[in-house]
Amino acid sequence: MKAIWNGAVLAESDNTIVVEGNHYFPPAAINKEYFQDSSTHTTCSWKGVASYYSIEVDGQVNKDAAWYYPSTKEKAKNIEGYIAFWRGVKVEA
Repeated sequence: MKAIWNGAVLAESDNTIVVEGNHYFPPAAINKEYFQDSSTHTTCSWKGVASYYSIEVDGQVNKDAAWYYPSTKEKAKNIEGYIAFWRGVKVEA
């Protein structure tokens, strides 16, 4: 699977984990040059507190377009630290 935005491959892996229709990519699969830490956090009742990254490609920023759970609740340990995408990021085979 690949995560693509604004013509750049943000992440690529054959080992994504699908949860609630979202592909979660292993941390080693992301191209860190495009990721900026965000102060945004949200809470999922069964996964825990999510942190976000904004994506920057060629000077364009997609705010909070990626999220991950740095420390999950027990039921979601399989995606702890993995990164998922939304806000126009295409995830395709």
